[in-house]
Amino acid sequence: MLLELTPHPDTPCDAITRIEVEVSRAAYAGLALHFIVTGDIAALRLPPRQVEPARADELWKTTCFEAFIRTDQDDGYVEINLSPSSLWAAYYFDGYREGMAMADAVLLLGQMVQQASAERYELLGRLQLGEFAPDLPWRLGLSAVIEETSGAKSYWALAHAPGKPDFHHPDAFALDLPA
Repeated sequence: MLLELTPHPDTPCDAITRIEVEVSRAAYAGLALHFIVTGDIAALRLPPRQVEPARADELWKTTCFEAFIRTDQDDGYVEINLSPSSLWAAYYFDGYREGMAMADAVLLLGQMVQQASAERYELLGRLQLGEFAPDLPWRLGLSAVIEETSGAKSYWALAHAPGKPDFHHPDAFALDLPA
């Protein structure tokens, strides 16, 4: 399923014209995310690529691609951050921005970054969400933080909540993925 992200109305982006995400759910709590960015890729601030994927915090402070996953069973959710550097993060939240903890059971099975041209950038991440509701439908929020070389940041999402950019807001969980 290919979906389009839109920039938050308060954070326009001069460099990027389009961000799409192909998302699919794999067997037993698996998730594949394929972000496709179109525009002036040279105008993006892309963190330097690491040799091996590794966990790190605060990836959202520069260009980063994200997924938020929850069920209708409770208020808890998982946040996934994928950086062009090959660094990544996964957190559990008990509720809206509450009870944040490392999601050690979430595993990155593979991450690939590809720049096909000066106008196209792709990042693919495959994840295993461990015991996170493998038999339940998921509700997803998909988003991206884009930092330009000028320092300007734009916040892209499948759906934006009212007010300032807030990917954690319940209104941002706009995609239903069946079990």
